[in-house]
Amino acid sequence: MDVRTVKYTEENAPSVFTQSLHQTGFSVLKDHPIDLSLINDVYEEWSMFFSRGIKEKYLFNKSTQDGFFPFKSENAKGNPAKDLKEFFHYYPWGIFPEELSNKTKILFRQLVELTETLLGWIEKESPENVKILFSMPLPEMIDSSPNNLLRIIHYPSLKGNEDKSALRGAAHEDINLITLLVSGTEPGLQVQNNNGKWQSITCDPGSIAVNTGDMLREVSKGYFPSTTHKVINPKKVDANISRYSMPLFLHPKSTVRLSEKYIAGEYLNERLKEIGLK
Repeated sequence: MDVRTVKYTEENAPSVFTQSLHQTGFSVLKDHPIDLSLINDVYEEWSMFFSRGIKEKYLFNKSTQDGFFPFKSENAKGNPAKDLKEFFHYYPWGIFPEELSNKTKILFRQLVELTETLLGWIEKESPENVKILFSMPLPEMIDSSPNNLLRIIHYPSLKGNEDKSALRGAAHEDINLITLLVSGTEPGLQVQNNNGKWQSITCDPGSIAVNTGDMLREVSKGYFPSTTHKVINPKKVDANISRYSMPLFLHPKSTVRLSEKYIAGEYLNERLKEIGLK
């Protein structure tokens, strides 16, 4: 499974990036415009947030889906075991911890701007018979979308008494168009190839992993696969420490038609129910 690492500033970056998504559902960006020091500062602030009792002040709203989701809130579709993680959903219109600075909000805006560029690459490099399937240009689908979501995830160190079938993140596919995953603080991300075997995704500090979701698979009629991935538990005692990651899920506006079968808002609600969040 040849997941390409793409230098953002290279002339051929749009074509190499899009081909990697088409062939594997994943690509890794380096030398992108997001400042590594900003990413590190945001991780540091959220590490403080998850380590203190203040998180309980911001318990999630089941209707709006913003706020803090406690440990074992979510399970992968079709998997009864809850994931070994806690997380916070940040939307620009939603609740946000007053104890944190505005650096998370700055990072969110920068990541969304980067994603608009990446969706433009995908639009430009897709074959004509695929482009014609899009109900509107891909960047327009997410423009000012209230559904764009930054999820800050904390995977606590394991105690040893966990359900043996439970993982930090069980095998799943993402719901949205594309996901930008800021490099996690520890390794653990794996993707499944066409032969059913798992392979680790190496994402150096400062790199961003990008993967396609179910919605892009739907709008392209499968040209862009939604590849199964997971976050495995640490195997070595000395690696059993907390892990943080920050995926940005790019969702179309709720009224966007994905295909003859689905409108984005209906599809999202259906999937949220399947993974136990609604």
